[in-house]
Amino acid sequence: MIEDKPQTILAHLEELRWRLVRVFIAVVVGGLVALVFHDQLRMILEAPFRAAAPDNDLQTLNPTEQWGVLMRIALFGGIILASPVVLYQIWAFIQPALTKRERNWAFPVVGSLVVLFVGGVVFGYFTLPRGLEFLLDIFPDVEANLRLGDYYSFTLRFLFAFGVAFLYPVFLFAAAAAGVISSQQLARGRRWAVLIIVIGAAVITPSGDAFSLMVLSVPLYLMYEATYWLVRLVLRK
Repeated sequence: MIEDKPQTILAHLEELRWRLVRVFIAVVVGGLVALVFHDQLRMILEAPFRAAAPDNDLQTLNPTEQWGVLMRIALFGGIILASPVVLYQIWAFIQPALTKRERNWAFPVVGSLVVLFVGGVVFGYFTLPRGLEFLLDIFPDVEANLRLGDYYSFTLRFLFAFGVAFLYPVFLFAAAAAGVISSQQLARGRRWAVLIIVIGAAVITPSGDAFSLMVLSVPLYLMYEATYWLVRLVLRK
């Protein structure tokens, strides 16, 4: 069996460069696919606004605003479609520093990251109408005709934040696999976990009302509990 040889800093930088090139190509290809279906993506992304404010419209106030929104749709769609490639390239770059046992977790970890990220985006999408309804009805006498660019900036950041928030169980599990934390520490940290999750949910959710906080906080805490049991039963740590 041939062991991995230590690489120089220049070799690591060269590998990093090529992995970034692959990530860039994957995002570009995904973005081109998103451009082909941009009308369908617009209907999907604007549906929460139509549901929250059916009597209002989106509008543009400068000539380049629609083009900017089109590029954001392409970038967001490209990131979603390329997420398996992006996450695998990140894992492949750090893989040489891992033990053989830790490398066996490559596909389960990357698969979990992809599923959780996409699941977080989808979950955020279905909670968005509730948040928009709250925010757009603070002053009932004001017409909520939003700028197209502002709406997409808010919506895409919101969905991306949900996707990233759903990734934390994988990093907890990886930290346990590396021996940084144990199931006993996770059990003792339940109260802190609840506090951090609620604060994080309050930052992510736009409305801040009790319903939205509960809708995000409950699944995040359930994922914390699931991680605890996986660490305890699978890793036995």
